[in-house]
Amino acid sequence: MIKVKNLCHVFLAMAAIVAMPAQANQLEEIKKKGELVCGTLGTSQPFSFQDTKTRQVVGYDVDFCKLIADGLGVKVNYKLLSVAARIPELSEGRVDIVAANLGYSEDRAKQIDFSHMYYITPQKLLVRADSGLKTLEQLDGLRIGATRGSSSEREIKKHLPKSDVIGYADSSAAYLALQQKKVSAQFASELALVRLMLQSPESSPLEIMEKSVFDEPWGLGIRKGEEALLQAVNKILDDAEASGEAARIFEKWFGQDTQYKIKRSFTIQPLGN
Repeated sequence: MIKVKNLCHVFLAMAAIVAMPAQANQLEEIKKKGELVCGTLGTSQPFSFQDTKTRQVVGYDVDFCKLIADGLGVKVNYKLLSVAARIPELSEGRVDIVAANLGYSEDRAKQIDFSHMYYITPQKLLVRADSGLKTLEQLDGLRIGATRGSSSEREIKKHLPKSDVIGYADSSAAYLALQQKKVSAQFASELALVRLMLQSPESSPLEIMEKSVFDEPWGLGIRKGEEALLQAVNKILDDAEASGEAARIFEKWFGQDTQYKIKRSFTIQPLGN
């Protein structure tokens, strides 16, 4: 009787295994449908924004989406996301990859996989020029604005534990709060802050604190467990670095012929190196 019961348990276990759905290979699915759905912001110049002349979404992140799609031999389809929706949209399978100002963190790496680093940005604080604020220590206990759902919002809380960090829909909304003196500083990437300073009226001068709070590497987001896709993406990135294409994309959007005039100080490499 005991043997029969044991056999029943074995058969039930085997049936459960057979009934389990096969693990889908996302790389194969992308190639089969001939399309890579890339999630990007569409509101973050020069990474992803709408060209006023062509009405097309363009930018650094957009070019990397296209680079990956070309490397996989498929067309690219862009899906615009909010900052807060980046990881949920990826995890739910509504996009294949995310190129959307996605900074690496250990917490995020538990939810999604990251490609090799393709951009790195110093994270700094923007203050009103007449505020007298010069150091991070002076800001602890004051109200700080950041983009809701961003790594900036999360990380500044660690560095300014006494401050009230206010999350806004995007960097423009946080900037407006700074100008209206609803917050004492805005925390974001140096590039985002430079862009806001260029738009700032002479009557309301702003300045970026010289010292960065930390430097944030960015990777392309890929759903957990899709090892074949992750390896394919990393190879495309490595090849782009070796050929000079990655440097050309950077120069196109940040180099000496742009308003930013930033020198590329990094190379594509595995995160953590």
